[in-house]
Amino acid sequence: MNLRKTARLGRTDVSVTRLGLGTAPLGGLYASVAHDDALRTIEAAWQAGIRFFDTAPLYGHGLAEMRLGEALAYRPRNDYVLATKVGRLLQPVKGKAIEDRHYKGTPPVAPAFDFSYDGVMRSVDESLGRLKLDRIDVLHIHDPDDHYDAAVGGAYRALARLRQEGTVRAIGAGMNQWEMLQGFAVQCNFDCFLLAGRYTLLDRSAGESLLPTCERKSISIIAGGVYNSGILADPRAGAKFDYEVAPSALVAEAQRLDGICSAHAVSLKAAAIQFPLTHRAVAAVLTGARSEDELRDNVAMFETPLPPGLWNALGVPPDA
Repeated sequence: MNLRKTARLGRTDVSVTRLGLGTAPLGGLYASVAHDDALRTIEAAWQAGIRFFDTAPLYGHGLAEMRLGEALAYRPRNDYVLATKVGRLLQPVKGKAIEDRHYKGTPPVAPAFDFSYDGVMRSVDESLGRLKLDRIDVLHIHDPDDHYDAAVGGAYRALARLRQEGTVRAIGAGMNQWEMLQGFAVQCNFDCFLLAGRYTLLDRSAGESLLPTCERKSISIIAGGVYNSGILADPRAGAKFDYEVAPSALVAEAQRLDGICSAHAVSLKAAAIQFPLTHRAVAAVLTGARSEDELRDNVAMFETPLPPGLWNALGVPPDA
């Protein structure tokens, strides 16, 4: 798979490389990352040919946005596509930073849900400040699972206005579920969705309804969570699925898939990172990395040639 190949998001003029870099790990997801290591990881992505970068205020409570902005500061602005998100405002806290069970080494701020129209406008201004940019290419509503009405009545109206004004070039929503995205696809006019973990070798639940709907409506899918929190990278007992210890039945299924890949002399990771792009609705795959080595491994897996017959053996329909 050629990561430098690009695909257009929806009906917009935004084209992204088929492999993008997600920055949640560089914001200290589960373990802190040294500042210089984060910058070197982003530089390694650039050198590999990646020109699509995804971040969010939630990632490291602003840290990922600041690091991404610093790393890209000397790159021509038209040479890359940057996506960030709305739905969390970062509020200062007094004294020591609040300990977060997900993000480590964060600044002394705490995220608070806000999917209102005004909250989105404020969030965009603050993100631009952290990124040190004058525009955002792709803007997503971030995990509005319990806030559907606010997301449609507030956040979506703000995103639509920003798109109309040219402040952003494409709008979407990023979630770990497909059902609410299905509602957004029917009710609103989005350009793309960031779908995490629901169209993978192990969980293909979005393939039956959401992806065909998006294909019909020209809504591009950006596939994240391709390893399902790690189980498709290392399918062993105790592996994580959706951030929790995977049940034994899922471990067994992942090991079955691993056996099929081994029989075809290919890594399960290579099949997992390339699988989403077998569907015409998927424009790009997004993976995170917390080091240069992880970044290079993702690139190698993405570019690994896959043997004929592998997708059929894995139960992937042709021309999905």
